[in-house]
Amino acid sequence: MAKIEGRNPVIEALKAGREIEKILILKTAQGKVIEQIRKLAKQAGVYIERVNKNNLTNLADSHAHQGVIAFAEPLSYWSLNRLINHAKKESDSPVLVLLDELKDPHNFGAILRTANAAGAQGVIIPSRRSVGFSPVVAKASAGAVEYLPVAQVTNLARTIEQLKEEGFWIAGADIAGEQLHYQANLTGALGLVIGSEGSGLRRLVKEKCDFLVRLPMQGQVDSLNASVAAGVLLYETVRQQEAGN
Repeated sequence: MAKIEGRNPVIEALKAGREIEKILILKTAQGKVIEQIRKLAKQAGVYIERVNKNNLTNLADSHAHQGVIAFAEPLSYWSLNRLINHAKKESDSPVLVLLDELKDPHNFGAILRTANAAGAQGVIIPSRRSVGFSPVVAKASAGAVEYLPVAQVTNLARTIEQLKEEGFWIAGADIAGEQLHYQANLTGALGLVIGSEGSGLRRLVKEKCDFLVRLPMQGQVDSLNASVAAGVLLYETVRQQEAGN
């Protein structure tokens, strides 16, 4: 069983219909959100147990359980082919986010949250040397992990080649990009590639991109947090696609 920690992640898991075995709620927890969890759990036939703070704290991985932890069936990764087919059915201009060996679960969760809010069709991560699903990711995603498909692939460079064959243009975020993000054409079927927190895009992944874009940096630091960079690119994509570039 997988743990879901935090009030909103548990609510979204219940709304999404994920199979939940039981929910632990702090004995002293009250209020509208707790009542909503109780109501949704009752509708779904999920058992609720009231426990003390030490029980929850000892079980928690995220250190931000907010008095609620659920035990549920683990989330499943999608196959790449299934995600591509889904993306094309969902939109004439589908957007996929590719993460090149991202390690920080908070960044991953934040990217899932933003990608879902911006209307992206899914996220792709490598199966090795990369963060995956966890209670911390679910908490940071504010429940978006329940709705946004995530595909796990063995080779990101080959995945980029397959996406190109399927009609996607691939834009990589890199400080060496010749264009600023708002100068590039981000319309149509698009894959946005975000590098790891420390080293950015790997050489081979960078070479496979159709073009590289950079974000304007006018201060003393020369890079942005991966989730912030992803958010900037996603919403520039939204702007261009809504405006027809």
